[in-house]
Amino acid sequence: MADATVVKPDLDFVKGVIAAGGESLKKCYQCATCTVVCNVTPDKNPFPRKEMVWAQWGLKEKFKGNPDVWLCHQCNDCSSYCPRGAKPGEVLGAIRKQTIKQYSAPGVLVDLVNNKKFWPLIVAVPAVLLAVLLSAAGTFGIPEGEVIFSKFASTHFIQFVFTPALIFGVAVGILGMKKFWADMKQANGVYSGDLKGSVTETLKEVAGHQKFKSCGVSADRFTSHFLVFYSFIALGIATALGVLYIDILGMESPFRLGYGTPVKLFGNIGAIALIAGILLMMNSRFKNAEKLGVGSYFDWLLIGIIGTVALSGFLAQLMRIAGVAPLAYPIYFIHLVFVFSLFIYLPFSKLAHIFYRGAAMCFLKYSGREAEQAVVQPEAKTEIPAASGPETGESAGEAGQAETKQE
Repeated sequence: MADATVVKPDLDFVKGVIAAGGESLKKCYQCATCTVVCNVTPDKNPFPRKEMVWAQWGLKEKFKGNPDVWLCHQCNDCSSYCPRGAKPGEVLGAIRKQTIKQYSAPGVLVDLVNNKKFWPLIVAVPAVLLAVLLSAAGTFGIPEGEVIFSKFASTHFIQFVFTPALIFGVAVGILGMKKFWADMKQANGVYSGDLKGSVTETLKEVAGHQKFKSCGVSADRFTSHFLVFYSFIALGIATALGVLYIDILGMESPFRLGYGTPVKLFGNIGAIALIAGILLMMNSRFKNAEKLGVGSYFDWLLIGIIGTVALSGFLAQLMRIAGVAPLAYPIYFIHLVFVFSLFIYLPFSKLAHIFYRGAAMCFLKYSGREAEQAVVQPEAKTEIPAASGPETGESAGEAGQAETKQE
């Protein structure tokens, strides 16, 4: 007779998952329909059924070094087809928040940043900090004359305050990613592989957003995420060009050289694309709210911050052009507050997925697991009709049990 295994549930972990947006976790009855219809799960040890089991039992240690939680792109095809309304996509999103807490330091900031009870503090702390620093610089107010934002916050002030904030966010994220990578290697017994080739292939996959193209029910997520992703790159290029002109070449501010300059082209195209992408994301969530849910506070905090950054930045420019100083400077201050928030909360918010999902996708190639799986066409996997109750989900469950036998 096989030895018994003692299960030691972590009830705090279960409560954390439920509180983070996984309220539907307990509805799951393990039919495995979610795994059957998922177009991005590997054939070897597929998800999300096993993750749903572990989460229900509070097996927190199972998620240490587990790349599958991050391989999920929350297409929500699984949630749409679930006969019990368990919304595995939302549950895995909640588990990802717990994973971020596990690898971020200090982890308590993950709960603080993503707890809606503290949302006023999330904005107030950066606002007060910037107001104090601008007051110390003697520029906190509405300057007279032509609207020139450098009279309110000089270039050196921006560099002095925002560069350390960005470095902090990126550094904490990279340290967490390194710990996650080490845990993935240990948990999966993988200690060698083609790291350079894996990174290269991952970058290609991310650039083309290949996984998002596999989404069925919420296929429009490809467009919205694509726009947001490349708008950040465009805005980053605009910022880098500004640094090049001002700090390296010692030229007059490129922002005075007209709207056909590379800085303005990349900046405005990036801003418009960012606003469009965020609006599409919001529309998609509300459009599919009944089947998929609108998302958790964890999701909406990031959407809100990025949306405010984009809108306030664009409006500040319009007010500057119109010469409306009483509106231009306050809107610009709001823009600075939310940009600072985006940087400082980077490793503690949903934006941390740029570190952990990237690492998980790379590990899938590094470990050779991706090379082992057969290519499955999305059309072949999504032919299962959406079920509405346990009775109609039995055949899908039986098929899922066969598919997940490798767990």
